[in-house]
Amino acid sequence: MSTLPAEALTTDARVGRDQDTEITAGAAPLAPRARLLPALGAVYTAQLSRARVARIPLLFVATFQSIGIMVLMRGVVDGGAEARAVVAGSAVLVVAFVALNLLAQYFGQLRAGGGLDHYATLPVPPAAVVLGAAGAYASFTVPGTVVTAVAGSLLFGLPLTHLWILVAVVPLSGAALAGLGAALGLLAPRQELATLLGQLGMSAALLLGVLPAERLPGPIGWARDLLPSTYGVEALARTFDPHPDWTAVAIDLAVCGAVGVVSLAVATWAYRRAAVR
Repeated sequence: MSTLPAEALTTDARVGRDQDTEITAGAAPLAPRARLLPALGAVYTAQLSRARVARIPLLFVATFQSIGIMVLMRGVVDGGAEARAVVAGSAVLVVAFVALNLLAQYFGQLRAGGGLDHYATLPVPPAAVVLGAAGAYASFTVPGTVVTAVAGSLLFGLPLTHLWILVAVVPLSGAALAGLGAALGLLAPRQELATLLGQLGMSAALLLGVLPAERLPGPIGWARDLLPSTYGVEALARTFDPHPDWTAVAIDLAVCGAVGVVSLAVATWAYRRAAVR
């Protein structure tokens, strides 16, 4: 049995340390985590491109559905506050169909199919994923909402003067409903349940948003106040008055925006929770 001299052992240890130091010094540093705004822009662009290709037929369905509801209600409602509620509710219903219903289904599919694992490997903040997808789906509703509001105004003889308020109603209602849809899709334990919850949410927006509030029973009226899209509907309906109460419109939009912030925060938390499972 041979024994190495102590000097050789010391030399070998020194060489090993030197090699480790060189490897450590030559290792490339990890890429920095993407900042929120650039990551948000990238996710938004990708989701908008995807939605534009895959969701255009569904946007037509949502628009024609809302216009069909207004045509049916035309035989029941003649004008006044009820007509304003029908037109405003039908316009925001397009947002609910896409931003709430389809986004709940999308995140439910993403979770069930393992798509969240892909996003989890990317160096992007969770908020960028949720906000980017929500913003893309909400933006996708703009043409249908405008067409529905114009068609409803012509059908019921309402003024078109203040339809510019859609510039505020669509993004704020879209943010609130998209956040709710994303949260439902991410928190649902199964994809089928996410689809069901999205459909129920859209049905609630239909029944509680399109029907005039004066004709709803008391408990259902309270449920209407809890629906995020209600305040967007109220803001749009007020602008059909000859002399709108702009203070009330601003309050409705502020409440809608606050609900949107809360719902998007809940959706971001739900994304983190689902991504680590």
